[in-house]
Amino acid sequence: MKKIALGMLLLVLAIGLIACSNGSTNSDEDSESSKTYKDELNIAVTAQPPTLDSAMTVSQVALGVAGNIFETLYTLNENYEPTPMLAESVDVSDDGKTYTFKLREGIKFHNGNEMTSEDVVASMNRWLELSSRAKTLLENATFEADGPYTVRLNLENPSSDVLIVMSARSNFPAIMPKEIIENAPAEGVTEYIGTGPFKFEEWKQDQYIHLVKNDDYQAVDEEASGYAGKKEALVNDVYYHFVTDHSTRIAGIQTGQYDIAESIPTESYEQLSAMDNVELHTFVGGTLTLFFNTNEGVLADVNMREAVNTALNMDEIMMASFVNEDLYTLDPGYMNPNAVQWSSDAGSDVYNQADLEKAKTLLEEAGYNGEEVTLLTTGDYAEMATATTVVQEQLRQLGMNVKIDTYDFPTFLDTKNNRSKWDIFITSNGYQLTPPQLLAVNPDWAGLNDAHVTELLTAIRQASTQEEAKAIWDELQGYLYEILSSTAIGQYKSILATTDKLEGFNVFEAPIIWNTKVIE
Repeated sequence: MKKIALGMLLLVLAIGLIACSNGSTNSDEDSESSKTYKDELNIAVTAQPPTLDSAMTVSQVALGVAGNIFETLYTLNENYEPTPMLAESVDVSDDGKTYTFKLREGIKFHNGNEMTSEDVVASMNRWLELSSRAKTLLENATFEADGPYTVRLNLENPSSDVLIVMSARSNFPAIMPKEIIENAPAEGVTEYIGTGPFKFEEWKQDQYIHLVKNDDYQAVDEEASGYAGKKEALVNDVYYHFVTDHSTRIAGIQTGQYDIAESIPTESYEQLSAMDNVELHTFVGGTLTLFFNTNEGVLADVNMREAVNTALNMDEIMMASFVNEDLYTLDPGYMNPNAVQWSSDAGSDVYNQADLEKAKTLLEEAGYNGEEVTLLTTGDYAEMATATTVVQEQLRQLGMNVKIDTYDFPTFLDTKNNRSKWDIFITSNGYQLTPPQLLAVNPDWAGLNDAHVTELLTAIRQASTQEEAKAIWDELQGYLYEILSSTAIGQYKSILATTDKLEGFNVFEAPIIWNTKVIE
């Protein structure tokens, strides 16, 4: 009898445990199902965009809004790889001069009409004509239709970066109806009809832009990644509010007036980090870069530049400039380290040595004799001015005679072009999508005049494959560190703030609001 009683007791306990377990699961499910969500999303941006015509602007605010309305043949995934969006596929000819795009069929514009090759050709040829990036990198290229769902891009010269240029967010080639393009005034399109997950509804000057959900949107059946993959509008209304004052944007995110606030200043990072109802998101911003005068003055000698470079403590410079170690990374690359097709560690052997004793030896061997070194900067950009002050102190510890000349930004740019007036300057530069667009290889920027650099840049653009182009870029970045015409100091990040009630939100180069919803 005792054995039976014990068995019955164990059975009762087991049933009780199962019941408790089931109750917990049901409770979680009930909690999830009891959530309610807002019908709108409110975003505070720093300025009113000049236009939403992407072919005519590089304004980040404009492109951020327009990216919800318009789509492109190819776009970038989270690894910065060109990925099909309105195109289904592409075939490249053996000579690299013809790209044949197969379009997705049945795609509808916001006006209900189907997208065909005529719309794509009109859109892409207009982009080739108007976009400064396209005119420079795809000179004399043309698009033509080959049936209702096929278009061909004909190039004068083969280039490895065609799909990257077409996928870039800056000046992106929006696909819109042919009739909209044919009726567009010279100042740009004013009727914003695309294929994206949101439709343009209203632009109230100096107040907001209002977008609404596109109920007929046709998403690709791929996992969301960067600007690519599945897109779904999970709110009915989106408002982009123009809020130029930093403190007003910050106050609005604290009170719940805004769900997303862009361009949070570095000095507010710690304050907002401590708030329970606010989440901060950092994402790649650009490179803080130091440029040497390789033409005139004491640093025209590469041995002198080597001594300076050996002394530089990049961590010290970046911490002073960006306040918090969460807001920067140390990396020798000139390109975005997240862009796998260009990310390079070439030059890492001489980057961030912070070796003062070795630098002093090199400086003595180079024959330095107390000559004055001029650092040029501007007070209009705090990170540039701060970095310059830190470099001044590091070079003084090296034993150099260093002064700083500070100007407003326009005067800084003018003075920079007079190479008798400076030896070093530092700038914060947003990332470029391809190496030939870098200021570090632009002879007009800091006076770099090197035939081998020019030769390698040409080879990158004429490479038959991305792999070949990447290998050449590795060589070129290594060469830049060999001649020390410049050096990357570090990679800085941008900041935006959101309410902690967002679900599905993601940041790539900007806030991505499709696949995002807000808990009440």
